[in-house]
Amino acid sequence: MITLLVAIGVIVVLAVIVIGMYNGLVRSRLRVDEAWAQIDVQLKRRHDLIPNLVNAVKGYMDFEQDVLTKVTEARANAVTAGAQGPAQSAAAENQLTGTLRSLFAVMENYPQLRASENVGQLQEELTTTENQISFSRQHYNATVLAYNTTIATVPSSIIAGMFGFARRDFFDAGPEAQAVPEVKLR
Repeated sequence: MITLLVAIGVIVVLAVIVIGMYNGLVRSRLRVDEAWAQIDVQLKRRHDLIPNLVNAVKGYMDFEQDVLTKVTEARANAVTAGAQGPAQSAAAENQLTGTLRSLFAVMENYPQLRASENVGQLQEELTTTENQISFSRQHYNATVLAYNTTIATVPSSIIAGMFGFARRDFFDAGPEAQAVPEVKLR
């Protein structure tokens, strides 16, 4: 009888531990999803600002249509890549950042653009959004690191394997996208 009670007690304790670990893994996975949603919000804001900027400068830059076309194409690629996960999204966002830098460099050759209040305001909003993306990316990567560490360490790795918790990818912005584009209009 005592052996049966001890066995039941051990089973109950193990069940409580497994349930606790499982719930911790679920919470951690949800934190990763929430952190990705924060990045997604900022990327969508960035994607919404770019057409406004392109339209604002289009009239001034008659001979630079190639740059504007590249920015528009890179934006479209970034919007599409957003649904494909962090790795694809990061690659597309890196391409978009590069084309935006090209646009800003070309814009410096147009003094009338420097005087445009609308263009200056759009660039200020885009720079602020770039900073918010950077902070969101840092938060996401920290959350992914914590999650990946949890599912890779014993004993939670056993529970993670049993219930299909998979490793998550970092949002790697790459070296070319680490710095915020420098804007000099005034």
